[in-house]
Amino acid sequence: MDEKALSELKGMLQDLLWLNAVIATELIQVTENTSTILRRSPPPASCLTDHNALRTIALDIAEKYRPNTPLRQHIEGHQ
Repeated sequence: MDEKALSELKGMLQDLLWLNAVIATELIQVTENTSTILRRSPPPASCLTDHNALRTIALDIAEKYRPNTPLRQHIEGHQ
């Protein structure tokens, strides 16, 4: 595989990692919203704590491969 192909592959993998982190963080939010609607109250505190930890991990991964996007600001706006 030549250097250009390797560079393109690296870029594609970085894009996919970032996109998966976006999807993961948004799914966590959808889960919380759905739980709130069904319970008619916020999710249990233990779930919120776990979800925040998972969001942080996903955001750290996303920023490792694609820094300086508005993703963290957007996700923190959910909370």
